[in-house]
Amino acid sequence: MITVAPAPRSRPAVVALTALTMAAFAANSVLCRLALSTTAIDAATFTAVRVGAGTLALWAVVRLRRGAGATGGSWASAGALFVYAAAFSVAYLALTTGTGALLLFGAVQLTMIGWGLWCGERLSARQTVGMTAALGGLVYLVLPGLEAPPLGAALAMVASGVGWGVYSLRGRGSVQPAVDTAGNFARASVLAVVFGAVWWLFGTTALDARGLGYAVLSGAVTSGLGYVVWYAVLPSLRATSAATVQLSVPVLAAFGGVAFVGEAVTLRLALASVLTLGGIALVLRAR
Repeated sequence: MITVAPAPRSRPAVVALTALTMAAFAANSVLCRLALSTTAIDAATFTAVRVGAGTLALWAVVRLRRGAGATGGSWASAGALFVYAAAFSVAYLALTTGTGALLLFGAVQLTMIGWGLWCGERLSARQTVGMTAALGGLVYLVLPGLEAPPLGAALAMVASGVGWGVYSLRGRGSVQPAVDTAGNFARASVLAVVFGAVWWLFGTTALDARGLGYAVLSGAVTSGLGYVVWYAVLPSLRATSAATVQLSVPVLAAFGGVAFVGEAVTLRLALASVLTLGGIALVLRAR
């Protein structure tokens, strides 16, 4: 059995690794948007290369650890991972970096909170206000208007967030997260290849050296290795802290979009971010 890397003991190490992981997660949005808006690569090819590169990086980590022959994961989890990755790429054909990240992480957290409610959890008055604000922020973001994102792309990113939320819920009880993640990535890469073949038959497939480089970085470094670091630091964080700190990712992604993609942060995105992230934080901190 592969064991999770020992959690860092010192507070500075925990803070540094947590910040590094959040930056990696935000970089996924920036790299995907860079690839799909500034290069010729198509969404399906980006997805296949990203998932494939993540598979290779994760299995390299697994092979370097004790019990290299272990396997893990499941097709159900891999299916949820594939939905996240494929819908993520399709959505970023039209969404700005910050808008996509807000929709993604808002949908992830609301999916997980919603599952808790379905299983019998109850919200306090403060949590109800937070949940209402979070949902209102996402609705406000996609309301028709000059600054509204394309509805189809927005719905695709929400689907991506639901996929990641389901994947996270399924993986909460994993005792060997690195192995399970590697197995899920390997299975999802098969689905990504099928997705690419269907895209090739009915759409336009294009290869681009720079786009492929962004996909490899996104898969191997900011996804694969990013998850390994996250699993290493998680035991040092309270569950609420781990959930809340992820709310920094849309903000970091928006700044990344400004710095690297040349995007602007609109008033609508800023207000929706305050409502959505503030509302989710209120729910999580009150738990």
